[in-house]
Amino acid sequence: MRPFEYIRADDVASAVGLVSSDPKAHYLAGGTTQIDLMLKDGVLEPERLVDITRLPLRGIRRHGDVLHVGALVTMEELAADVTVTEQLPLVREALLGGASTQLRNMATIGGNLLQRTRCRYFRDPTVLSCNKRSPGSGCAAISGAARMHAILGASMHCIAVHASDLCVPLVALDAVAHIQGVGAQRRIPLADLYVLPGDRPDVENVLQHGELLTTIEIPLLPAGTRSGYLKIRDRSSYEFALTSAAVALAIDDGVITHPRVAFGGVGTIPWRSPEAEAVLRGASVNTQTFRAAADAAIHDTFTVTGTAFKVELAKRTLVRILQTLTEAG
Repeated sequence: MRPFEYIRADDVASAVGLVSSDPKAHYLAGGTTQIDLMLKDGVLEPERLVDITRLPLRGIRRHGDVLHVGALVTMEELAADVTVTEQLPLVREALLGGASTQLRNMATIGGNLLQRTRCRYFRDPTVLSCNKRSPGSGCAAISGAARMHAILGASMHCIAVHASDLCVPLVALDAVAHIQGVGAQRRIPLADLYVLPGDRPDVENVLQHGELLTTIEIPLLPAGTRSGYLKIRDRSSYEFALTSAAVALAIDDGVITHPRVAFGGVGTIPWRSPEAEAVLRGASVNTQTFRAAADAAIHDTFTVTGTAFKVELAKRTLVRILQTLTEAG
C-alpha cells in the first residue's frame, strides 16, 4: 500500500471540496470495504483519504410518510429503528441478512449503497482482464468461475453482480438519494443512481467525483401492506446472495394490489421488475400467478457456464417469497 494523506473533515462543504479537488482522493466512513480494497486487495491506492465519520450525517427521522436516514447511520442502527421494524420488514430483513453483527455496527448506509462489486476478478490486481479496473482489458469472469455473478444487465463487457442487499428493497420502495456537490445539491431516485455496465463497466453510478451521498429518503408502505426479503445463499450467515427478492404487496378480497418487486444477486445493478409487478397487479393469489410473474421478470438473461442455474433459482426465489407473504395472516 502506498502512503496517503489522511484528513478529518470538519463539515460537509469542506469534505466535498477536499475530495472534488483531488482526483486521487476518496472518502472514508465505516471503512469495511474501503480498507479491504486498499490493504487486502490492493485495488485502490488513494493519495488522500477524507474521514467523514464526524460529519452531522447521522440520525433517522420521520417526516410524514417518509423516513430520512443519514448516510452515516449504521446498518445495525437502521435495522433496530422502530419504524423500520414495524412498517418496513423488507428493509429490516435485508439489513440483518446483509452482514455479520460486527460489520453491521461499523458499516454505514451510504457506504453500503455505494460499495464496490465483490467480483473476485475485480478485487485481484493480478487478474489483467477486468474492464472495471482497466477499461478495454476484457472480462476474466466470462470464461472463469462465475457462480456469484450477474445474469441481468450483463454482457461480454462485464458480469459483476451488485452486492448490496439493502439496495434491493430500497429500489422497490422508490427511495431517493440526497447528493451534495460543490455548491449544489440534487435528489436522485435510487433506481437512477446506478448505471448498467454497457461498454464502460468502470462507471458504476451517476455521481461525479467528490459528490457525497448525505441522506436517503425511504417512503413508508401504506397500512395493510405485506413485505419481505428472501435471500438464497450457500450458507446461512455472512454470505452474499446467489439470488434474492424484495416484495411488497397488499391483498384485497384475494386480489393483489400495489405490488413492488426487486431482485438482488442476479443483476449488475439492483434490479426492479416492472414486468413482474404488471403481472401481479390485479391478479388472483395463486401459484400460477406467481410463476407467471417470475417468468416475466427473468428474461433476456446473459449467462455463462457458472451462472445458468440462476435463471430458475431467481424465479423460484420470487415464487417462494410471494407464497410466504400471501399465506401470512
